[in-house]
Amino acid sequence: MPGTGSATRAHRLQPECPEELPFQEEQNLLLAAAYVSDAQYNRNVPFETSPQAIRLYYFYNHWTMQAATYFFICVDLSLALFEEPALFPLPFLVTSLVEVLCLTAFFGRLVHFAKITPQVVFWKDTKNICIMVTIVLTLLDLIVYGSLETVPIHSIRWSRALRPVFLINFSDSRQIRRAFRSIRNTLPDILYVFLLFLFSMLIFSLMALKLFGDRGLKTVEGDPYFTNILDIAFELYVLVTTANSPDVMMPAYNFNWWYSLYFIAYIIINTYIFMSVFLAVVYNNYRKHLKNEIRKLAYLKRHKMMEAFNILKVKVGTEFVVKEAVWRRLVKVAVPDISSSHLELLLRISDEGQKGHVDKTNFLRLADLLNIQVVTVNIKRHPLEAWLPRLYQSSASLLVQRMVQHRIFIWVYDVIILINAIFIALDEKNPIISYTEWLFLSLYVFEILLKLYTYEPRAYFGRKQFWNWFDTLIIIAALLALVANATLHSARKYHSQQILDMILILRILRLLRVIVSIQRFRVIVTTLINIGPTMLTFGGLVFVVYYVFAVIGMEVFHGKVRFLDPNFTTPDALVCGNPALKGSAFAQDRYCRNNFNDLASSFILLMELTVVNQWHVLASGFALVTHQAAKLYFVLFHIVVVILIVNIFIAFILEAFFVAYSLEKSEIETAIEKKIQELGVGIQEDDTPDGTLTNSVDANDCSLSGGDGDSRRQALKGLYCRIASKKYRTVDALLQRMFESEIAPDDEGPSLNEILSFSPRDIYPRNPNFENSA
Repeated sequence: MPGTGSATRAHRLQPECPEELPFQEEQNLLLAAAYVSDAQYNRNVPFETSPQAIRLYYFYNHWTMQAATYFFICVDLSLALFEEPALFPLPFLVTSLVEVLCLTAFFGRLVHFAKITPQVVFWKDTKNICIMVTIVLTLLDLIVYGSLETVPIHSIRWSRALRPVFLINFSDSRQIRRAFRSIRNTLPDILYVFLLFLFSMLIFSLMALKLFGDRGLKTVEGDPYFTNILDIAFELYVLVTTANSPDVMMPAYNFNWWYSLYFIAYIIINTYIFMSVFLAVVYNNYRKHLKNEIRKLAYLKRHKMMEAFNILKVKVGTEFVVKEAVWRRLVKVAVPDISSSHLELLLRISDEGQKGHVDKTNFLRLADLLNIQVVTVNIKRHPLEAWLPRLYQSSASLLVQRMVQHRIFIWVYDVIILINAIFIALDEKNPIISYTEWLFLSLYVFEILLKLYTYEPRAYFGRKQFWNWFDTLIIIAALLALVANATLHSARKYHSQQILDMILILRILRLLRVIVSIQRFRVIVTTLINIGPTMLTFGGLVFVVYYVFAVIGMEVFHGKVRFLDPNFTTPDALVCGNPALKGSAFAQDRYCRNNFNDLASSFILLMELTVVNQWHVLASGFALVTHQAAKLYFVLFHIVVVILIVNIFIAFILEAFFVAYSLEKSEIETAIEKKIQELGVGIQEDDTPDGTLTNSVDANDCSLSGGDGDSRRQALKGLYCRIASKKYRTVDALLQRMFESEIAPDDEGPSLNEILSFSPRDIYPRNPNFENSA
């Protein structure tokens, strides 16, 4: 979603206004620009409006301050790699000093925030309270732990589990907080389903105890089968995840095949029905609360833009407007690095009638216009056209260029790639097969040379021309590797296995080129790329949960399981350094590397638990070396991550993919796209197939596409504007735009307090498009 803290565009520390502006007008301009910037990035910080507070607010939102905050957060979180149990051990004094430095930076950031917000608002904000409490608790833990270490008495660094609080609660981490709010809002509804699931599991556990407890059955390991109610409940919970199926039912099934009906009924009811209901409840609540979040964001943006408009408005005739000169200064203050051509384009869109002022309706969409990245495309001639014009413009040369620009040229090389794939699958030790590699490489090199002859080289290797760079680097690397291997073979009569492996991998990677040539593949991949940045939010959410569980796991299970060289035949090596694991499935499967002896190992183990296969073996192993109650740690992790977070992630993917996939196939044009075309300074993105280029196009920060032949190439000269990419249409932005389309232009919306207290239970405005967006 536009407006994440990490993506905030750089502001000047003290935005400059012309000296001839009166002081009050300058302050009004700075205040209005702050509101516009907040609306642009969906920030909701209730800052003071005094001159000093406004300048401090600009400084607070400066990219350097945000980068510094995230730097100290990363350093603070990474300290777990260097603290006991450590992957890279450092003395406690070093890590404690670094942590104190990070806490000082966090406190400074908090004080800075307190300087720009009203005191009442600051002390009512739970985020600020959480940060302060965490700082105090961390300092107390450092003092106590350090004091006990000098005795020496080993203690627990319990405050390490609180470190993600800083990542969550600073104002720059809005997206992660939204994800946690989704979990919090979903909990009440999912709780009833979970209690019903536990009740069903308890009923089946009691049935299993009565059915199998007195039969004298044994497991494969020789242990009593289903004689303890707690063990039965754990095994049946694992069965819901299918991790112990069919092992758990085999003793009963071997005794009497009728008992299989019990397990079949249990799997149908609890695995298929209840788990599906979990997903349905999570998805329904996620969509409901997402709509509430989007509604809140839409009205907050409208509220911010209305505040800015009310500050700058003057009355012209019967309506209030913003003068053109003031509008220009406002945009320059809000976006200092905006180019003059971009500024002029936005003005032509906002002041459609060239009346010298911007009305209220057009002013309110300024934040959305600023979120659209417009770049200037410089149409240049090919160097050969300048050096050898007669040769380059000859009929034979133009024929070659038309051939390269034609879609059939792409199809031919797609077929060549597929034929190459067939040869990759064949035995490369066959001399004929090995010689064909030279043929395919020659064809690929010839393709690149033809494209460089047709397209301007700087355009072909533009910054965003990923596939062109990919093809060229893959082919050059494969060619160099093949030449090196042939040289070694001729000189020393042997093949380097490492080089052969490299060639094989590079040959396989070439198949990825087919993706950009097949339209359906391209739509799906593009959709995944477009929702990728928003998916990082859930990556941060999972990281926070992993970090907390990893720290707890290191404190509880550190040193209980040790990895020894598997070649050793000592008793310790066979039982992972702990006699309690003798004869267990954990030791027999050689799971000794799955331990909590450092942060990296803990993360890997938690990832294995997320996959759920064999997670009961891991849980039982750690229960053997500690206590049976340790299984609760693993069950809780499964509930939080697999049942709750993964289902919310699936709900997000479904919603995001439906919206983004529909958008990718749509013909939506924004006002800025239309205006670029109306002014005759635009290059249409969809004029040519993906993967082709306009001749002699050089651009900044954009993906290049364009012309349909020689006439278009001759016509396009000079500077043109175009939308850098459709990736600005994020899922949140699209849903927000759908909701805003239902708000009347003259509707100022509810008050700020009413907006902040919005609830999903409130009556929604009429919004059929938004309701059917999925």
